[in-house]
Amino acid sequence: MARKADESPDRQFIRRVLIVLGLAALVILAWQLRTLILMFFGAIVVATMFRALADHVERITGCRPGLAIGVSITVILAAVIGMVALFGSHVADQVQTLRQTIPAAWHAFEARMGDLGLGEQIKELAQNMRAPGGSSFSAFAGTVLSIGSGIADVVVVIVAGIFLATQPRFYLTGAVKLIPARKRPLALESIMESEKALRLWLRGQLIAMLVVGLLTGLGLWLLGMPSALTLGLMAGLLEFIPFAGPILSAVPAVLLALAVSPDLALWVLLLYFAVQQFEGYVLTPLVQQYAVDLPGVVLLFSLLAFGALFGTLGVILAAPLTVVTYVLIKRLYVIETLHTPTPIPGERPD
Repeated sequence: MARKADESPDRQFIRRVLIVLGLAALVILAWQLRTLILMFFGAIVVATMFRALADHVERITGCRPGLAIGVSITVILAAVIGMVALFGSHVADQVQTLRQTIPAAWHAFEARMGDLGLGEQIKELAQNMRAPGGSSFSAFAGTVLSIGSGIADVVVVIVAGIFLATQPRFYLTGAVKLIPARKRPLALESIMESEKALRLWLRGQLIAMLVVGLLTGLGLWLLGMPSALTLGLMAGLLEFIPFAGPILSAVPAVLLALAVSPDLALWVLLLYFAVQQFEGYVLTPLVQQYAVDLPGVVLLFSLLAFGALFGTLGVILAAPLTVVTYVLIKRLYVIETLHTPTPIPGERPD
């Protein structure tokens, strides 16, 4: 203490400058590694799914935790591989059909809009979508190629998620040790609350994805749409992305239907609208009885913010990132700093 009191003002200034420079360097490093950080968060989401199923297996069978997590990983991976084996070739054929028919559907759409006197506006829209030297769908094709090139990243995320799921205590203890000792109990409690909320959100989202995918695929099949299975699968998967996902899944279906007839396009549009209304007003309230209810405005602006900061990967992980961030802000800032009681998402009232 005496040494600190005797420390000269110049030394204090230099120390503060070095601290500021160190923090700035950490921020710059985190920004440069933002994709890697998001992939790590994706691995945490995968590990949370494995652990959630493992806890159910352990509770039902009474087996050891190590065996339960092994069963969980095996069941989930086997289910994914089984789905690919059963429907992979059929989906691949339908994807190829979509690649061939969507450009033709877009040209048919341009022709129909031209008949309505909107040809110039549509051409201007197509020019905005066109990459330099490419066609109107070059941007779309580039997106598809970037998704395809991300398969390796997905594999890395899954493998990392398996490692995190098999030894959660080891990694959690290591992370908590980076925090000052007096704050470690609070940090551990906040992490556990975030993990609980993330589990509940994932459970509710999985139910919504299954229902939306099944209803959309069945509805498109009843309407006689081509590639109904692939479009239904796309609708279910994109349901993971709030707000933007349903719109992205509806666009190719409406374009394909428009290439057949305007009446079919109208019915397809009504189908997607009806499914989303059912999901918003019936399914979501039922699921949120035992899941996490996030304010819609918070979720919307989080989607925009994470998309602007981190691009496509930020949009995909925006909802789980929002869940975790929302819990941490409530726990560490509202409750601990402002001393204001507030419910934590996923927390059940006594």
